[in-house]
Amino acid sequence: MGNGTSIGRVRGLGSAKSGTHHWLLQRFTAIGNLLLVLWLAVSIQLLPDLSYPTVSEWLATPVPAVAMALLVVSTFWHARLGMQVMIEDYVHEHANKFACIAALNLAAFAGAAFGVFCVIRLALGATA
Repeated sequence: MGNGTSIGRVRGLGSAKSGTHHWLLQRFTAIGNLLLVLWLAVSIQLLPDLSYPTVSEWLATPVPAVAMALLVVSTFWHARLGMQVMIEDYVHEHANKFACIAALNLAAFAGAAFGVFCVIRLALGATA
């Protein structure tokens, strides 16, 4: 390892400079997910029944549709942040890391876009 001081051994490695931002984003999305899932659970409990027409009629109103779209986006964003940390920690080769993060971004974006598309379709009154 060398005979230098502790600071001498790590000098030149620097900091990631984005760890605090990433950590805060994970916490904010977690809080948002918690609040939105609690809202969803209470809203579902207040519905008279869980038939498709009842739920789609409820989702066709603006507030539930927007809240559901926010829940979908926030959930996929939170999952992407957590998986990115896992990839950065356990995939060591730069090319593989880049490929994994690119695939992760594609999957997260596609999942969120599909979820929002489904919410919009239900909100605009699409039938089965």
